[in-house]
Amino acid sequence: MKKELRALSFAAAALLASACAVADSYPTRPITLVVGFPAGGGADTVARIVSDKMARLLGQPIVIDNRPGAGTTIGSDFVARAAPDGYTLLLGSGNLYGSDQLLYKAVKYDGARSFVPISRWSSAPMLLAVHKDMSARTVQDLIAQARQNPGRLTYSSSGTGVVTHLAALSFEKAAGVSMLHVPYKGGAPSIQAVAAGDVQLTFGTPPSVLPMAQGQKLRVLAVTSGQRSPLFPDLPSIGEAVKGYDYTFWFGLFAPAGVPPEVAQKLFDASVAALNDPEVKARLEKSGNESAPSQSLAEFRSWAAAEGAKSKELTQRSGATLE
Repeated sequence: MKKELRALSFAAAALLASACAVADSYPTRPITLVVGFPAGGGADTVARIVSDKMARLLGQPIVIDNRPGAGTTIGSDFVARAAPDGYTLLLGSGNLYGSDQLLYKAVKYDGARSFVPISRWSSAPMLLAVHKDMSARTVQDLIAQARQNPGRLTYSSSGTGVVTHLAALSFEKAAGVSMLHVPYKGGAPSIQAVAAGDVQLTFGTPPSVLPMAQGQKLRVLAVTSGQRSPLFPDLPSIGEAVKGYDYTFWFGLFAPAGVPPEVAQKLFDASVAALNDPEVKARLEKSGNESAPSQSLAEFRSWAAAEGAKSKELTQRSGATLE
């Protein structure tokens, strides 16, 4: 019996030593960061800005792998099933914690059980933008048109159930209007649809909207926050026109469940260092995002779960369904 216990003790010690050695040397090869949207959109922009600095800090390339479709569930499912070695990561958000499962019945992952939350990366309001020739010049104008034409104004999103869709659903609920949803496979095609006149408006992420707005291909009416945003001080907030409306979005880094704690800590430390870098903060701000590093792995785990519960509740209350 004593021999068996000693053998088990030696085996456990060997496993611990092996894990520590892996963590000490991590990373020894390129890391893949999966983004559930096409290149050129808001999530992709945040991913590239932060991962570029993280790669330099970690001493290995971080390769962006865009896997759009099905409201980001294709990319999320891929990461949930990946080896938990720290070499396949996900840029995710609150939809991992219930919204995806409500909308996509084939989804098997769960935010709390399938992933290790590493750190929040960014936070920002979205922008309500309309086609450049649309007569609405204010949020009040838009609400009036929507009420005069129930179900006829069209809006694009980067996928059913993702933040750009939920922001619009929240607006419909709060303003008492009904519009027609036209989902796309990412932020870039969603915004391009507004610029081309295929749809009339959108609730888009700043990195997706700003280039088109600066090129005068669409017009921004407001930010989706309850109060004016320091990122866009000249823009009114939807909350000024619609009582109780307040919608912001965030992105964070997630690893598959089972990733070694030491590896998770290395990724957290690199995330925080990158997000506190003045150049990274400036680039994020220029794209319409705020650097928003978490205080610790535990803090982000609790925060992400709470935000995910809010997202799930909003999806349930909105009655969102797959078209």
